[in-house]
Amino acid sequence: MPLVATGEIVGAAARAGLGAGAFNVIQIEHAQAIVAGAEAAGAPVILQISENAVRYHGALAAIGRATVEVARAARVPVAVHLDHATGPELVREAVDLGFGSVMFDASALDYDGNVAATAEVAAGCHAHGVWVEAELGEVGGKDGVHAPGARTDPAEAAAYVSATGVDALAVAVGTSHAMVVKAAVVDLPLVAALRAAVPVPLVLHGSSGVPESDLTRAVEAGLTKVNIATHLNVAYTRAIRDHLAGHPEVVDPRKYVAAARDAVAREVTRLLKLVRATP
Repeated sequence: MPLVATGEIVGAAARAGLGAGAFNVIQIEHAQAIVAGAEAAGAPVILQISENAVRYHGALAAIGRATVEVARAARVPVAVHLDHATGPELVREAVDLGFGSVMFDASALDYDGNVAATAEVAAGCHAHGVWVEAELGEVGGKDGVHAPGARTDPAEAAAYVSATGVDALAVAVGTSHAMVVKAAVVDLPLVAALRAAVPVPLVLHGSSGVPESDLTRAVEAGLTKVNIATHLNVAYTRAIRDHLAGHPEVVDPRKYVAAARDAVAREVTRLLKLVRATP
């Protein structure tokens, strides 16, 4: 199955009233696990590399090229996406590497600054056929960003999409990044109001903190692209701890990392079935 455009996956999910699972890649094993999980679910999937992951690797090229190659070898449709890029240089590099989409995050700027910066990035990406996600109503939990009390205003969101020309919008509806407990409360009436006002698919960031029954309800209310990162990291780390506790003699990282990769694949399969459940 060839590498596909992110818009194909998200657009098809939006038309069907389903969620499109988007999972973050930190190491190549994450990409392999996410694709394996998607293949087991028989579902398309989006592989995401965040600016924080780029910083961890020191550059985008190596992990970006590896992730694109994992996607190309998949037996289900797979897209590759740049997540939370805050500068146009990283966006341009992702486009050059063959990423199908970018999430440009100018949410730390005031409204006018966000619009101007995002519109410029969107125009440049669209010239290369690359789909663009942006954020309005800053989602908490990243690098000291404010708490999840932020909310995206539907009227402002509609105006923002019109002014910037973006293809999808990440909205603040009660979630926060990096949550390791499922205690977030999604504002479902706000989700429905945003869905009615905004003409492009809506994106839920911070989905790891949402109780799973509420995650399904959030998709039914109108969210389409569902980003999950921390939940997979919890599964990955737990599997390594358990493997090393049961096999204290092991020193070959392939042994315990394989266990982590398998654990992540199982979670991806389960979560894809959850967000793609028919309403």
